[in-house]
Order: sequence, then structure tokens, then C-alpha cells
Amino acid sequence: MKDKTIVLGVTGGIAAYKAALLASLLTKRGARVITVMTKGATRFITPLTLQSLTHLPVYTDIFDERDPSRITHIDLADSADLVVIAPATADFIARAAHGMADDLLSALLLATTAPVVFAPAMNVHMYGHPIVLRNLQTLREAGYHVAEPGEGPLACGYTGKGRLMEPEDIVEFMEMVLTPKRLHGMRVLVSAGPTRERIDPVRYLSNDSTGTMGYALAQAAWRMGATVTLVSGPVGIKPPVGVEVVSVESAGEMRTAVLGVANDQDAVIMAAAVADYRPALVSERKLKKGEGGRTLELIKNPDILAELCQSSNQRAYVVGFAAETHDAEFYAQKKLREKGADMLVLNNVLEPGAGFGAGTNRVTVFFADGDTVAVQRQPKLGVASEILALVAERLLRRRERKDALDPDA
Repeated sequence: MKDKTIVLGVTGGIAAYKAALLASLLTKRGARVITVMTKGATRFITPLTLQSLTHLPVYTDIFDERDPSRITHIDLADSADLVVIAPATADFIARAAHGMADDLLSALLLATTAPVVFAPAMNVHMYGHPIVLRNLQTLREAGYHVAEPGEGPLACGYTGKGRLMEPEDIVEFMEMVLTPKRLHGMRVLVSAGPTRERIDPVRYLSNDSTGTMGYALAQAAWRMGATVTLVSGPVGIKPPVGVEVVSVESAGEMRTAVLGVANDQDAVIMAAAVADYRPALVSERKLKKGEGGRTLELIKNPDILAELCQSSNQRAYVVGFAAETHDAEFYAQKKLREKGADMLVLNNVLEPGAGFGAGTNRVTVFFADGDTVAVQRQPKLGVASEILALVAERLLRRRERKDALDPDA
């Protein structure tokens, strides 16, 4: 969002108060936020509130031409990198779907060539009405993007679908709209987080993985246009917008979840820190502390990455991860060869700013064909975006080779 010009359209619904938070979030990300309000919106929230948050003038009247050398709605339309309508009421959706231009915001919509996001908010029965659904479909067919509302308690007293998407999620939806779709039409599976191997009902074996890197990979893949499935061990992270999350606990559960859908994927990214061992016996009751020590017998867990790579049905581009503490490159390249992955991402977890729980990461990417790419330290979402760009490039090469071998395919 940094240095982008965002036109924030606010229409007359009770959720208009959330536009203030949306404006604040966008401004903090470095965007230039120009607010355009309908007459109804000014009955719910004042222009001064949004002007104070964005530090820019707020526009409310199509006839308020402040600069004689420019036509306001054309100037705003031309300056926008993206237009977002939040909240978008049923009335405004209907007028936009039918090409009306009787106020500043609707006229601006017809004049802009920037991407447009509608974030509907209304009563559950209004949102489910066939006319509203048809109007939304008309907008989609015209190339507009719809940030689907959530389900929950509504201001009218009902509970159901129609609640404005949360402002943080609207920002993420906007980031997706602005991201080049290098993985458009692709299906990507990402595994993330630790696994837990039960000793008894209150104890388990695990590791320090927080899942942050895997979740960033899923988020980046969705932004790039992929249909994303995230198989996640137990973590305390909010699921990414637009991503299907399959929650698992043990390595065995992760194996079942991953192998069950892997054959339908274009890329499988195994970023999870899967436990190598599990207890041979799991007690159904809490083990009581006794005198002296206790011996715990461990048995080896299945190697999910190796099974993926060795499967005769596997058509996906497979990416492995290696979390190392010493002789990192040696062990990473050894793992790449032995597992048979297409690509392996090395993460030295003892390096400052690159270990478990850090907000940043620095990785080295090794390819089966011998290429190596270093990704410099940066926030994990940035690292994830660079990794996914490399995956997209390799998938494109694979497709081009396939087309060259079989031009009629």
C-alpha cells in the first residue's frame, strides 16, 4: 500500500463507523487515502473524522468543484490506484450495478480504470435477496471485486451473513487485488506450524515452530492468485484471508491431510516442522510422577516429504524446508538429494532475525538442477513472496517444456 493512492468510498450504513479504522490502517501503511462520502454516510460518521485520520480533504458533493481547472470526479478517478467502497450498502450496490452516476462516488466509479473493491454490509435477509445477489454478480462480471461479508451479530439484531469484512481483512483483500497474479489458476498446498506427539492427555513432544513462515507462504500464494490449502499444526495465528485451513495436531494427521490432496496440487510447500519421532506408547491417563527418572521409548514418524517426492502419482512441484543449526548448507543439499524435492529452502534457526518466532527471516533456496538463490533478511511475508515468485517461475518453465513436447495438449 505504500505510496498508493486509495479512494475510500463510504456509503450510508451503520458499518460506516468502521471506515475510520480502515482509513487509519491504510494511512499507517503509507497509502494516500482520499475519502468520498455519500450524503447518507455523513449521517453516520462526520467528514471531519476521516479528514483527521487521513490528513486529506474529504469529498461529499459532486457539485463542489474546488479547482476550476479540474473536474473533481474525473481527477479523483484518474488519480486512484484502487477504489474501495466500505461499507457498500444494498442501495449503492444497486445504483452501481445499473451504471447510475447521480452523486460523486457513483460518477467516479464510472470514470475510473483502477481496480474497484466492494465490501458489502447489510441485514442478512437483504444480503440474501435475489436482487442484491444479482446486482453483486453484475458487478463481478463488470470486473469489480467483492470482499464477501462475514457472519455474526448484526446491528439490526439479526445474526447471519452481512457483517462488513473486518477492516484488517479488507486491507489484505486490497493487497491481493493489487498483487500481480503469477499463480493465477494454480492450486497450492502449504503445511505450517509444529506437530504435537502425545505422551498422555496433558503432555506432548513438540518444537518451537510458530507457523509464521508457513502462514506467510499461504498468504503470499493467495495474493498471487492461487487457490490455497493450508494444513496447519497447532498455532496461535489468525488464518489468512481467502485460504482454506485444515487443522491437525500430530505428524500422522498431517500426513493424512497432505497426502489426501497432494495429487490435485500444482505446488506443495512443506514448511511445517514435523516431529521426527513419537512415543511408542501413549497413556490414556495422565502419567503420575514417581520416584526416580522415566524412560520414554520413541519411534520414527513417517517422512511426509519423502513420500510426496516418491509418489508415482505426484505431479506437483514439491518444496521442502530445512531448519538447521550447523553445517547448514551441507545438510540442506543432502536433504534435497535424499528426499528428491524440486526445491529446498534453508533456514538457519540460530541466525539472529531468522529463527523460530522472529518476525523476519533470511533463507537460501536450493534447486534440484543446482541453482541457488539467496533471499535477504526481511519480514517473513516478503521472504514468502520471493519464494513464491521462484515457484511461479519454475512452474511456468515446466508448463513451457510440456507445451513444447506436446503442442496439441
